[in-house]
Amino acid sequence: MSSSVNYHWRIAGFYFFYYAFVGMFAPYWSLYLQSLHFDAIDIAILMSLQPVMRMVAPNVWGWLADHSGKRREVVVAAASLSALFYLGVFATTSFWGLFAVLFLMNFFWSASMPLVEATTLTWLGKNTAHYGRLRSWGSIGFILSVVGLGYAFDHIAIAWLLWAGLVCELGILIFARQIPPTEVLAHHTDHQPIKQIVLQPRVLALFGACFLMAVAHGPYYTFFSIYLVEHGYAKSAVGGLWALGVICEIGVFFLMPALVRRFGFTRILLISFGAAILRFLLIGWAVDVVALLLLAQVLHALTFGAYHAASLGLVHEFFRGRHQSRGQALFGSLTYGAGGILGGLASGPIWQHWGATALYSSSAAMALLGLMLMGWKQHGMKHRAKC
Repeated sequence: MSSSVNYHWRIAGFYFFYYAFVGMFAPYWSLYLQSLHFDAIDIAILMSLQPVMRMVAPNVWGWLADHSGKRREVVVAAASLSALFYLGVFATTSFWGLFAVLFLMNFFWSASMPLVEATTLTWLGKNTAHYGRLRSWGSIGFILSVVGLGYAFDHIAIAWLLWAGLVCELGILIFARQIPPTEVLAHHTDHQPIKQIVLQPRVLALFGACFLMAVAHGPYYTFFSIYLVEHGYAKSAVGGLWALGVICEIGVFFLMPALVRRFGFTRILLISFGAAILRFLLIGWAVDVVALLLLAQVLHALTFGAYHAASLGLVHEFFRGRHQSRGQALFGSLTYGAGGILGGLASGPIWQHWGATALYSSSAAMALLGLMLMGWKQHGMKHRAKC
């Protein structure tokens, strides 16, 4: 029992610092880049390097972890090199200099999370519905980071952001060395090529819909903070709005075991896509109405919290045995990675030429397409079951 509790806190610590880094990067890095006088397209390109690496790197590291059987050692190596290359942000403020630093840092930073997700789900065994309670520590790290930095940047220069990132990188490295070793259990699908699993219609539908959800969130992660500041919100208010969404996300994480028992993963995803449509329309059309903007952030509980836990739960069901690490890596690459790239890069030109309302309306349209894809596949499965 003491060993189980000990490992719980080790995994929780990794999630805490990993998402504290996200809480530093997602809301404020675009503001730091803006302070260096980059235009919208330059910012979109630099911010998109993270999803680019989330598309490429996890597959390399997932393959290495599955074939070597040394998942923890791969995580430690990735965390070490990420922290090393992050130091480059202190040495350059040029576009190409930051491009090179962020390219290398994100190649290693993005590698560890799919492997840790696979470790967590393996360690939980049959209790995967309790994943959200462990993952909630990442949300707590995000909240402390985003709120603390938001208040700080009302009083200090945005350049201090770089030091906050360094603290997070060191925390990731420390806890990467503490995560538990897990044994990859044999499964009857081990003899199948992973391509055979990916090409199953239910897997393709999940990946396609989640790709669209990531596209929808690209403008949110790239321009939401700039959008709020341009509409007169203080940086502390920006941090508070980001934190509100994550506070609600924590609540959903703790409710996930009961929600999964009642609704199942697929139905939870359908609800999440519907909530995303409403959320992005509110952001795009009602940014000056505080009550509606607050509602939009409360919906983050569904559009990320419930969505993330349910989608990872389905991936864990689809990819078992020796395919587990690569399954999580493929999911992250093709959804958060490729979808984030498209959403982030497209957001720059749309923002610059058509404005924020058109940008977030396009996000709502992507979520609608994702809902239609998931709904169509769910209807097809019910029809075949009746036949």
